[in-house]
Amino acid sequence: MKFDLDRARRETPGCENRIHFNNAGAALMPTPVIDAMTRHIEREAEIGGYEAAAEAQTDGRLDIHGAAARFLNAGSEEIALAESATRAWDMAFYGAVTGLGLKAGDRILTCSAEYASTQIAFLQVAKRCGVEIVPVPDDESGQISLEHLEAMICPRTRLISLTHVPTNGGLVNPASGVGRIARKAGIPYFLDACQSAGQIPLDVAAIGCDVLTFTGRKYLRAPRGTGILYIRGDFMERIEPPFLDLHAAPLTSADTYKIRPDARRFEAWETNVAAKAGLKAALDYAMDWDVAVLAERTRELGELLRRGLDAIPGIKVHDHGAVLCGIVGFSHVRHGAEEMCAALAREGVNVHVSHPASTWTDSAQRNLPPLLRASVHYYNSEAEIARFLDILKGLAETA
Repeated sequence: MKFDLDRARRETPGCENRIHFNNAGAALMPTPVIDAMTRHIEREAEIGGYEAAAEAQTDGRLDIHGAAARFLNAGSEEIALAESATRAWDMAFYGAVTGLGLKAGDRILTCSAEYASTQIAFLQVAKRCGVEIVPVPDDESGQISLEHLEAMICPRTRLISLTHVPTNGGLVNPASGVGRIARKAGIPYFLDACQSAGQIPLDVAAIGCDVLTFTGRKYLRAPRGTGILYIRGDFMERIEPPFLDLHAAPLTSADTYKIRPDARRFEAWETNVAAKAGLKAALDYAMDWDVAVLAERTRELGELLRRGLDAIPGIKVHDHGAVLCGIVGFSHVRHGAEEMCAALAREGVNVHVSHPASTWTDSAQRNLPPLLRASVHYYNSEAEIARFLDILKGLAETA
């Protein structure tokens, strides 16, 4: 299928104003997402919040569970909504700490490219109950070593946690390879797909994970304040949410309650309904395209950008891995990342600074400075990349 760039840009109003290379932060929302949110807010103003939500639920505009299930090749009963990927992951992880009975000496195997928020949760649990957090070494390409992972599994290994795509570069970790090892060993497997959802096709059956989380705001192009938790049906009963409310566990008497049988046990009753409408529209919009075609388009733009950056004196691209995506992390020998980010903003270009603390272990191992992160998406154009490179050449030539 040929990619329709004209359609992608026509349906992305923000393309008219900026060169947006901060899609790993928050991508530009397409028109259907904007329309869905605006329509709902207008209905809330017209008829009331509860009433507008009931109306939207009736006509399917809030069927996020079904849409996310189709997006991930999961069951709708395995999907929960959260306000962020971090909160989705936290609900599953802290539930697993209790449900799996983690205790001193138990081990969690993780990767060097974990997000800071995940690492903080690990450290808190390690402090509370003595669990050991063990990063698996990378292989020669820079991705998690499957050979080392398999060799490091022992009777005290209770959980494997992987970041699919890190925050600071284009690495794509071998999620399905990790899944095969986890299934063979019978160990629960959590996958953070925060940066890959909407950029890389995701199939939880093929990946073999027990838990997968992602945010709406990044490559999926949904509004901020939205996230999805997938939890495999037969794993769900092994863990209990760390907190409950009347949505997750309705009262059955004055002193008893019953936890829901599906993944919505991990949800809260109160939520941003307009954002939910936007998330549903974003899931539908992504599936209206061929996600594999979008993935190839984004990958090709990332490669075009890397080649261009490699040709600019003074710039170093820090991406590594056997498979790369549309996120590019780089630095300049003379100009700091914050300085260059501000200069690019003055030229109408959105990028982001990825600080070492956001991916602590990987940054320490590779002695990374603060990186300028340029993350392209399928609606970006080759002309925008050329303009971006021209601006950088000018900045690189200044003293």
